[in-house]
Amino acid sequence: MPERKFVYTPAMVGLTALVLLLPLVGLALVLQQPRLDVHWEHHPAHFWLVLLTAALSAVLAYTTGAAALRRGDARVLFVSLAFLSAAGFLGLHALATPKVLLDTPNAGFTLATPVGVALASVFAFLSSLNISGVAWGRRLRVGLLVLMALWAAASVLRLWPLHATSVPEVADGILTALAVPTVLLYGIAAARYLRTWWARPSLMLLSMIAAFVLLGEAMVALVFARNWALSWWEWHVLMLSAFVLVVAGVRIQWYEERFADLYQEDTVSGRRELSVLFADLQGFTAFSEQHDPSEVTAMLNTYFQVVVPEVVRRHGGDVDRIIGDALMVTFNKRGDQPDHAQRAAEAGLALQEAAAVVQGQHPGWPRFRVGINSGIASVTLLGTEGGRTHTVIGDTVNVASRIEGKAPGGTVAIGPATKALLPEARTESLGPVSLKGKTEPVEVYRLLALHRE
Repeated sequence: MPERKFVYTPAMVGLTALVLLLPLVGLALVLQQPRLDVHWEHHPAHFWLVLLTAALSAVLAYTTGAAALRRGDARVLFVSLAFLSAAGFLGLHALATPKVLLDTPNAGFTLATPVGVALASVFAFLSSLNISGVAWGRRLRVGLLVLMALWAAASVLRLWPLHATSVPEVADGILTALAVPTVLLYGIAAARYLRTWWARPSLMLLSMIAAFVLLGEAMVALVFARNWALSWWEWHVLMLSAFVLVVAGVRIQWYEERFADLYQEDTVSGRRELSVLFADLQGFTAFSEQHDPSEVTAMLNTYFQVVVPEVVRRHGGDVDRIIGDALMVTFNKRGDQPDHAQRAAEAGLALQEAAAVVQGQHPGWPRFRVGINSGIASVTLLGTEGGRTHTVIGDTVNVASRIEGKAPGGTVAIGPATKALLPEARTESLGPVSLKGKTEPVEVYRLLALHRE
């Protein structure tokens, strides 16, 4: 797929800003000229419009949330929480449509939209800050879902303060007080994202800026509009437009690392102390020459089906890549595994145990050899549209690969840096080994057990 280049100029930014401000101009016009603020009450149209907006926001919340937790990026995590806030409360607002699911108006469901948009503005603002770490991400997401469930329950049961059957058509003091900080937070978030965009222009960042501006404008329209009037329909369309813009930006991105343009600097050019595990099958080339490709494929799938879960699910490794028979796994890539050497060592031994069971059933199959090394590496995003990958590079990675190549079949070999982080491990020296690219030999050890007998 050819790479697409986008050229950004100050004139383009100015034109984009002008287009984004047009909805506010239109709102001011219809408020000044009430005859233009025509009334159109159509309940099914309202229900499906809001439900579609909520569905788009929910999809974005899921995809950005998965990317955030996979890459350990706090900015994308806060973006996902903003989408989740909007999605959940908009879904509740759709239920407020009279004569669709409810017979009478419900204050809780009606107020869900301003509350959801306001809460989303907080997360949008936080996403523009340089906050690191996502260890709390899942708990925060669960807390947000619990809040939505409690709001829904209080609305259905008409508990205080959501016990009223209707809300004023025109914003009262509470809604106005809610709108002011909401618009301000969206404005700050958009301005900070614009500064990031100016340093490294991308369509994804521009989509997010536009979405924040439109959501801020939707809050203004929401507060001042009259129910079922043209201005009232406007804020519904503004919210839908905001999420459509982001979806369009996501769709245009290459499918690998779709949200890479939102990643924080530490995610795309950070340094980590981590452990790297390499594994491949000794004698794989000879086996491939002597067997049909379908048999080779069956052999690899049989092995990977048992060894990958051991590495990933049980010990928290991240599979960086699988190339043929070779497997590269990282530990502490997100910076949340201080015991990365212990995890890598346990994963290596567990991999060999699982592979030994398969090899016992197929004596003619090649055996895995595993190499592990620990140290500082650069966490980076490599490539561009048409092929991008989030990986680690550096001498630590190179040495891990070389150590794996020196490991006897069926064993786990570790370097001196990993051994130093495992003081209780039982090892035996494989002697000084000359590694390609190293001027001095490196002492390599066979890992026997993680605890001394």
